[in-house]
Amino acid sequence: MKNLILGAALISSAALSAAPSQKLIVKLKPGYSAKSVSLFSNKSVQDVRDLKVSFGAFYSVKTSGMNQKSLQALSNDPAIEYVEESQVFTVTPIVNKEAIQDARFEDQWGLKNTGNNVGGWWSRGKAGEDINAEGVWKMTRGRKEVKIAVIDTGVDYTHKDLAANMWVNELEANGVEGVDDDGNGYVDDIHGYDFANDDGDPADGHGHGTHCAGNIGALHNRSGVRGVMNNVKMVGIKFLSDSGRGETEHAIKSIDYAVKVGVNLMSNSWGGGKFSQALLDSIQAANDAGIVFVAAAGNSRADNDAKPTYPANYEVDNVIVVGAHDGKGERSGFSNYGKKTVHVFAPGSNILSTVPGDRYQSMSGTSMACPLAAGAIGLLMSESPNLTPKEIRDRVIATAVDNGELGQYTPVGRMDAERLVKNERN
Repeated sequence: MKNLILGAALISSAALSAAPSQKLIVKLKPGYSAKSVSLFSNKSVQDVRDLKVSFGAFYSVKTSGMNQKSLQALSNDPAIEYVEESQVFTVTPIVNKEAIQDARFEDQWGLKNTGNNVGGWWSRGKAGEDINAEGVWKMTRGRKEVKIAVIDTGVDYTHKDLAANMWVNELEANGVEGVDDDGNGYVDDIHGYDFANDDGDPADGHGHGTHCAGNIGALHNRSGVRGVMNNVKMVGIKFLSDSGRGETEHAIKSIDYAVKVGVNLMSNSWGGGKFSQALLDSIQAANDAGIVFVAAAGNSRADNDAKPTYPANYEVDNVIVVGAHDGKGERSGFSNYGKKTVHVFAPGSNILSTVPGDRYQSMSGTSMACPLAAGAIGLLMSESPNLTPKEIRDRVIATAVDNGELGQYTPVGRMDAERLVKNERN
């Protein structure tokens, strides 16, 4: 099927391809409701659901056997701003080792690279090619006022290294089970929400989201691993199923939820599909709310300048795209890159972090680089809370380290958390 957006305001001459069954995302023009769209009652329309997001009237429409003429008529309806096919998003981490019960900060080369603690596929790393966590920890380890959404496969919010840094919705935690105590439209969302299963429990049955959360905010204690931040509030938002797959409607609802609960930053280690106006609209709404959207560059070894990947390639001021480097300070072989579209690199090969069940595991991917960078930006927000998303993105680029290896793949090089917080520019 083609992945085209329809609507007189966008692409009047385009056509969706008819299929035995498909899911569409429909945005209505202001002032219109579902009752205004006569074709919603067409016999080939199986289900119409209001997505109830705050940045427009969006509907998920499931069709079966809708022919080309009906699809074109739907897109031309005067009540409709655009119609697009739903996209599928995935996570594709490289799992390096079996999960373990015990872990040590000394093995987290991405936070402190000694040259001897890289492990995995490389015999040695290069000392100092890391995010410079210890340098920034002399100034700050974060603040609980900084709230970060981990939009992923969920989070094991009971993990001993994460529980104290998980957001708690006090009205729901102290309210009545099965009741929307805070009136935000979501029942029992104590630590976040599960849009994949439409319930208030964002538990992680996959592992990817918990790994990302640990990179951001695992506690700095005498056991386990450490996150870039020791003090933070993480909101677990699950839109990817336990098989690691999610759809457009759940992605945009997740972003909208994060805006509603007042996060400062969203960490997004997922991708797939083609351009989606609906997803772009949701990210723009987050930008309008002053929220940073950190995105993984992708793991297909591609040049994002030449071959866009989403959500990384959306041109919105709050989008900060992160590629992955290895323990030698070189681009990880799997990492996407782009002099114009990938803003910075961060450690992403053989990264040790939390996984469900009080365990730890090494994984590789721009999925790992993304939350490490998000944690560094969270530290910046702790010290400079009034910066706009664009100011933060500009500062990320301006304070990056040119290590002589990564400058061909990104504007400058790799992220350095201390330079970022101090605003030490090149």
